[in-house]
Amino acid sequence: MDFNNQLVQWYQTNKRELPWRSTSDAYIIWLSEIILQQTRVEQGLPYFYRFLEKYPDVSSFAAADEDDILKLWQGLGYYSRGRNMLKTARMVQEIYKGHFPKNYAQLIQLKGIGQYTAAAIASFSANEAKAVVDGNVYRVLARYFGVDEPINSAKGQKIFQQMADELLDKQHPGLHNQAMMEFGAMLCKPKNPGCAGCPVREGCYAFANKAVAALPVKLNKLKIRERFFNYFLITDGDTVLVNKRGDKDIWANMYDLPLIETTSLAGLDELISSPEVKEFFGDAIIIPEAPVVKKHVLTHQRLYVRLIKLKCQPVKLKEDWFFTPVEEVKHLAIPRIVFLFLEGIFDL
Repeated sequence: MDFNNQLVQWYQTNKRELPWRSTSDAYIIWLSEIILQQTRVEQGLPYFYRFLEKYPDVSSFAAADEDDILKLWQGLGYYSRGRNMLKTARMVQEIYKGHFPKNYAQLIQLKGIGQYTAAAIASFSANEAKAVVDGNVYRVLARYFGVDEPINSAKGQKIFQQMADELLDKQHPGLHNQAMMEFGAMLCKPKNPGCAGCPVREGCYAFANKAVAALPVKLNKLKIRERFFNYFLITDGDTVLVNKRGDKDIWANMYDLPLIETTSLAGLDELISSPEVKEFFGDAIIIPEAPVVKKHVLTHQRLYVRLIKLKCQPVKLKEDWFFTPVEEVKHLAIPRIVFLFLEGIFDL
């Protein structure tokens, strides 16, 4: 039995029963693929159900407000994916009259849909012969065939895509792709893979050469930027001062609190006497609680976030600052790290 058949046989016996695997609806498959990018199934599944319940088709999704999409997305990270989903849905509504395309050539033209996602939707919804190459597939191919070219290099990506194309079962591409991805997710895992129960280990280069931990190879290209966010909590009775973020930084177009970013973890006395605090908060008084600093790790950034409670009167409002009832805070699209601070204070 060859490699393909062994993987498919393993898949049919061991696959997880997931809702998007029982449909050919390209919209539902698209929804699952975007939500599950860089997100574990266990974490992403509740989001998938919430989105599908509120937006059962692409037309309802296209009619949504961006704030509503970002609020539903809260906690998944990579908020640009949520914003791009809305752009995609509106393109589908405008160009295809609410019928989500299944053809790779059409899918690849949509906002937020790259080569991997287009291949996945096309093969799963229409059985188009397009090989899917995601992180799981990279890992399976690198280990089984002993490829040490970095998976995040231009040359590596070309090599792995060519391998996947050649290996693809042209008669059953959807089944083949699902089997490859599931095998990588469940058995050929990044850490502690299940080599003992692997049906193809006899032909696996990495298993034979004790190179499982060394493959795949990935270049360390990330430069981590450290940032220090000092949020100020200012309340006026039953309202709280919030900020509408711009579209040029992380958490674009979401809501948070008045913020001063510093180059290091500034002392509270230094912070309260800074020109920016003086300009907007006057002779503010810090409520004497030691603010907890929480670390929040993003792909390219490491944030150190703290919340400082202020007493001040009056407040000079920036253009995007406004007071809102505390009870309305839970309906705003707020970054998870900020929402956790507010949740603990106001019992949202």
